[in-house]
Amino acid sequence: MDYNALFERILGQVDQAAYMPLADSVEESQRTAMGEIEGQIRDPSVTAQTTERLIHRLHESGHIDRVNMLSALHVLAASPKVGDFDLAARHVADQEMAALALGGPRLESNLASVERHRGVLAFLQGRFSVAIDYFSRAFERQHTAGNLANVLATLIRLGDVDDSRALLAQVRSAFAPDFVDQLNLMIAQDPDLAMLRDEEDAC
Repeated sequence: MDYNALFERILGQVDQAAYMPLADSVEESQRTAMGEIEGQIRDPSVTAQTTERLIHRLHESGHIDRVNMLSALHVLAASPKVGDFDLAARHVADQEMAALALGGPRLESNLASVERHRGVLAFLQGRFSVAIDYFSRAFERQHTAGNLANVLATLIRLGDVDDSRALLAQVRSAFAPDFVDQLNLMIAQDPDLAMLRDEEDAC
């Protein structure tokens, strides 16, 4: 597969002042609540029903807005605890409508979350060529290391490890140091990026 156009889309986004450190960046006022939800989703001892109640309670109490509530419900539905991709897809469709209704300065980052969630659903179902398009759109909307890591992981799943390494090398030479540090940390920790670790260690 020819990824020249993909590389141009990503490398054309270089902006030394634009990067945020987290893939799912949310407003600071909502970050603690979203972190609590993420912790429950990752905790195998907490049931999906308990986490769903927490999500709704945090929304009703004003700790998270409707966009982030639907984002969290999507992540829960797509997680191994639930594994209901149809439900996850409905949540992400509702999230998109909520983001458009909310508008405002966070519209692009909220829509990036929508694109990322759709990419995850495609990835989990083995539709990697579809996933990479969604992940690329997410990166175009929100320049984060997490969004780029998703692109790299999908290239690996497509069997294009050399292209993934080539893109990584170009990113490391062109992007801001803070962004590259975040990406290197994800490569060191994410099993989907394990094949890039020898490249990282050589740098």
